[in-house]
Amino acid sequence: MTELRTLIATPEAAGQRLDQFLVAQIEGVSRSRIQLLLEQGDVLVDGTRLKASHKLRGGETILITGEPHPAPLKATAEDIPLHIVFEDADLAVVDKPAGMMVHAGSGQNEDERSRGTLVNALLFHFKSLSATGGDLRPGIVHRLDKDTSGLIIVAKNDRAHAALATKFSSREIKKTYIALVQGNVERPKGTIDASVGRDPVRRTRMTTQPLENSRTAISHYEVVRRIAGRFGKFTLVRVRIETGRTHQIRVHMASIGHPVVGDSLYGASNQLTDQVASNVVMSRAARRKSEPERLRLGRNFLHAAELEFTHPTSRKPLVLSTPLPPELDDFLRKLEGDIPQEIPSKPVRKLRR
Repeated sequence: MTELRTLIATPEAAGQRLDQFLVAQIEGVSRSRIQLLLEQGDVLVDGTRLKASHKLRGGETILITGEPHPAPLKATAEDIPLHIVFEDADLAVVDKPAGMMVHAGSGQNEDERSRGTLVNALLFHFKSLSATGGDLRPGIVHRLDKDTSGLIIVAKNDRAHAALATKFSSREIKKTYIALVQGNVERPKGTIDASVGRDPVRRTRMTTQPLENSRTAISHYEVVRRIAGRFGKFTLVRVRIETGRTHQIRVHMASIGHPVVGDSLYGASNQLTDQVASNVVMSRAARRKSEPERLRLGRNFLHAAELEFTHPTSRKPLVLSTPLPPELDDFLRKLEGDIPQEIPSKPVRKLRR
């Protein structure tokens, strides 16, 4: 428990919100944490529980009965279904679904925001993971965005973790993704060599604009299929990345004018509209009765489809793949009718364990 238990609201605090006053008085505590304490009844103002928006009049005695500085967040095991593609004593490769965070953020509290993560599922299924990533990221060697599905490698012990980290650093692990992007990518294949850094204005985005914090990023793409239909033009591409920067494929494809479908952060539409029906000339009344069909994916069309690397202990080559999840396969079918179930890919050798 912090030593700071009791505060007296000064006359200068008159008219100030209770949560704002407490944030200013308690160093290193976020406003969301203060609001949580208030919701839980861990803050009493003259002996009364009040809302965060309560305006102080000055002179009140504020008693803090909860802990403003919570213990560091620690991942906890949860019985969540997990698709395990490969597993042995040193590592596992799992197929992460879209919508699942790899791990909770360090600033989050032990509430619903830190539930349902991949790490929580891993702890339940594997019991023991490498400790290199700390209590919040056990076993995690690399990551996928929340709305990206596909293969991710997990280290079961520290030795395997160190060896895999070295392989990632030296670019020995080949990572291939399938993405559907907006527009017609004219060149059948190409390389995007553009450094990636945090956007100084919109901190949730990355950018290829030259910045001091930019890091080298290289992506190789190859056209798999071009789609032209009533919802517009799209290109299915296979992308192999040499580096693993945050949002790399998303920001790289957007930088050449072809954002990943569903990725509104980088300029893609939230939904697709039947352009043929929209352009049909009809009366206003008829148009109201016959709205054009709209498609909404609800995630980014980006899937980590293949991994190829040498096992850090056995030295045997591993080539692993996973097909598009049903929601992406169904989306393709809606765009252009009969789309083959399997996207053309390199032949996958049988694995020896």
